[in-house]
Amino acid sequence: MVAFEALFREFGPRIRAYLLKLTRDGQAAEDLMQETMLAIWRKAGQFDPARGQASAWVFTIARNIWIDAWRKQKRPAFDPDDPALAPAPQADAPDLLEQKQSGQALHEALKTLPAEQIELIRLSFFDEASHSTIAARLGLPIGTVKSRIRLAFGRLRAALEEMK
Repeated sequence: MVAFEALFREFGPRIRAYLLKLTRDGQAAEDLMQETMLAIWRKAGQFDPARGQASAWVFTIARNIWIDAWRKQKRPAFDPDDPALAPAPQADAPDLLEQKQSGQALHEALKTLPAEQIELIRLSFFDEASHSTIAARLGLPIGTVKSRIRLAFGRLRAALEEMK
């Protein structure tokens, strides 16, 4: 215990001043200084005088403890009530029925389109292929692909309106 007291008297005030400069908070500097002194005491067997001076080793430990504390501060606290973590609400019966009817209406409206336009819509929206990929795959200019997709959408929209 005498050795720890001597270590504390020697390095405690210097470490506290160093941490005060880093934290700009007296209480935080005091807490981190005490944490540093405990870490030094626990890791004393790891000190190698051949690798450098004891003070450099001590202040490296202090700096690492400060960095750890700073990182913990910057990390947001886990909030189990955060709406982003809540599961998506389950659709109720009327919503499920509406989704099913909308899906059926879309399938029926797609049947009214020519096969070429159905293929373009499938590639673009269901396979999520880019317009340039579709153009390369079908051997068409990109402008033609874009205009045919726009035309297919217009016909699809009209077919869905007729079904209402």
